[in-house]
Formats: sequence, C-alpha cells, structure tokens
Amino acid sequence: MHMTTPPRRHALVALGVTAALALTACAGTGGTSAPAPVKQADVSTTIPSDPVTLTLAYSNDPPTQLLIDGFKKKHPNVTIKPQMTPFNDYIKSIKLAMSGDAAPDIAQYNPGAMNTLVPAGLILDLNPWAKAYGWTGKFPPSTLEILSSDKTAKQFGTGGLYAVPGGLSVVGVYYNKTMVKEAPKSLPEFEAALQKVKDSGGNPLSLGALQVGGFHLWNALLNVTGDMADYRGWVYGKPGSTIETDAARKATETLTNWAKKGYFPEGASATADPDALANFAKGRSAFLVTGNWGATALEKDLGKDVGFFLMPTPSGEPAKVASGASVAYAISAKSKHPNVAAAFLDYLSSPEAAKIEFDGGFMPVDTKAEVGGEGLRGEIATVFAPVAQANGIVPFPDYASPGMIDKLTPGIQALIGGKMTTDAFLKSLQESWDGHHGR
Repeated sequence: MHMTTPPRRHALVALGVTAALALTACAGTGGTSAPAPVKQADVSTTIPSDPVTLTLAYSNDPPTQLLIDGFKKKHPNVTIKPQMTPFNDYIKSIKLAMSGDAAPDIAQYNPGAMNTLVPAGLILDLNPWAKAYGWTGKFPPSTLEILSSDKTAKQFGTGGLYAVPGGLSVVGVYYNKTMVKEAPKSLPEFEAALQKVKDSGGNPLSLGALQVGGFHLWNALLNVTGDMADYRGWVYGKPGSTIETDAARKATETLTNWAKKGYFPEGASATADPDALANFAKGRSAFLVTGNWGATALEKDLGKDVGFFLMPTPSGEPAKVASGASVAYAISAKSKHPNVAAAFLDYLSSPEAAKIEFDGGFMPVDTKAEVGGEGLRGEIATVFAPVAQANGIVPFPDYASPGMIDKLTPGIQALIGGKMTTDAFLKSLQESWDGHHGR
C-alpha cells in the first residue's frame, strides 16, 4: 500500500488501504494532557474477566469484522463495535480526537497525524508490550523499524515503538501469461520482454502515474539498483542522508528510458491507478507494477492467465528487497484499557489472524503461517515470505517527509513527459527531505 492506491492509497497517503482504526473504551477518558509513560510493572498480558466494550472506527479494511470476531472467540468478555470513518477526514479527526476528552484507545497509525501526536505524548511507546509479548519475534523486523521513531517523529528506525502492523503489503510485477509465457528472471530479460511486446504492436506496461503508480514503479526499480541501506536511511530520516545517489539516478534514468521507448501507454500521466489496473485486467497490457491489493480483482478477471514476480535484479539473483507497507495501529496515552488494546494488537500477529488477513487481500503479519494460498495470491505469498523474513521489506518513499508525495507524483509525470531531468527530480525530493529534517 505507499504502504500509500497502496494499498489503494498507500503509506497512508498513498498505500493504500488506509484503514482508520480506533478502538475506543466505552468509559470516557478525561483530561487533555498526556499521562506519564507506562511503566513495565503496569503491563500485563492477561485480559481481565470483567466485560470491556471497545469501539473500532475504520476506513476501508483489513477484514475488520472477521478480525473482531476472531479476537472475541479468544476473549468473549471483550466486545468491539466497528464504526466506519472516511479516509479523507481521518488525519484531521484523529488529531482532534486523540487530544480530546474521549480519545480512542487505538488509532490507525498515520505519519500525517503521528508527527504531531508522538511529540505531544498522546500515543504510547509500545516497547513495554513488545517486551512482554515478544513482538520482535512475531512481527517482521522491518515492519517495526518504520513504526519506531524518536520523540520528534522525524527519525524512524530508532527510539520508541509507536505502532504494530495488522496486515502487510508488497509491490511487484503482474504479467499476462497469454502475452508473456514466463516471468523474466533478470532486469535485462524484463526490458527485452517489454521491447518484444512493443515490437508486436502491444502495450508493454500499464501505468497510473496520475496517482501513486508512477513512483511505485520508480521505487521498484530503485530496489534493485543499489544498496538499500542508503535508501532506508533516507526514508527513516537518518541525519545527513540523501537521495541524490548513483542508485537513484540509475533507477530514474531507467524509468525515463522506458518512457522514451514507448513502454508506457499514451496518457499514463493522466491515468489513475484503478484505471491502469482495469486496463491490465482487460488484457490491454502485458505488465502492471502494483501491490498485492490488486490480486483479488485481477484473479477474478484473468483467472490462471495472470502471474506475479518481484522486480528482477540486474544479475538475475533472487530479489532481496521489495517495497511494502503495513496497516498499523497505535494506542492512545489516555486509554483506560491499554492492556486490552495491546492484546488485540498481539492477536494481529497470530496464525488465526494471518489466515483472515490473507483471505482479505493482505500479506499476513505472521509470514511463516500456513495460509493455504493458491493461484495468484499463493504466488505472491511465495515470493513475499522470504523477503519479509530476511528483513527485506522497505518503506515507500513518501514516508521520507510530509510533503514528499507532492514532489514524487508530479515529478514522475514530468520525467515521463520529458519535462524534467533526472538531477532536477532527485534535487526536488532532497529539498523536501531537507525542509523537514534539516541537513
């Protein structure tokens, strides 16, 4: 999901499935100042036997009701009432709600909101529960890194843990098996396949650069052109980081070369992500770069004629990294039931929840769970699991600063249209990063 739509609007601005989850205890919580940090002695993994009623507000899914039902089977005394919250209203509303008198117990983690909620002390550092439940062994490390930050919420991968994932996503390449007989094993093979489709009069790659599809493609190329430590450091806000690297230049030049060679359809910059997916589903292109959130619809339309692979490396070695995101949840510092809320978060890493998450179109948090995947989604799970288990899931680039998406989307459009150079594009991204983090 940039992840941002990625899902459908990934990375919580762009990936996409951005469920606005909030579990609110029936009893109100008074006061507007942030309570003192939770002490390890206050943490318990035992759910009290007394009835507890929680309200769950969300926008889009993971399969919310089924996860609620699964948790209730384990804890019959806990009632969770789901409520839908429109995504476009979420950031503004959650900022107000978390600072108000009746703050939700659990809230969908969103960088656009958390960059003020974390510094204000309005969401809990979950490290005490991570220690109690052993979350570092239950959640893929890379998914926890991006949800950890310093108290300014500007540098990720360090400091407190402010959320945990409830469903994962991964970006890769879908291909039409009637147009391309087998998945390319290397980047040169992929480029040769694109050219072959072009030479035959077909459309090589469906692209929705009006939204996030353009920079998903750029990010996928960047994953295989250089050292991900540099990229991770940049997204995480590590001091002194830059995107003006040889790897980023190579990825950007590859994208612009593909545009010059006619691998993208005319009007790609004015094409929305759902339209790009629909064009691929109708057999109008050989390839589509997007996330696993498109699998259910594509399998329905194309059946056994659609396959999936991660962006191949130049050498042909198996991909070690892939872009992805998670639907993740934080606990309010005002919650009267933080241990109950944490128990629900822990449930999201269970084998039972993994099956629900997978059937609902997500990659499961428990990457080793037997989910019984077949067909296209089984293919995706097969290539996703080893990358996730090896800490190879990298965040989308719009995580790097609050205004980054406003540089990425028009920048990719300008590159495709030949109106921006590689250096100017990367400079614009770095300027956004410097404006937020300093240099």
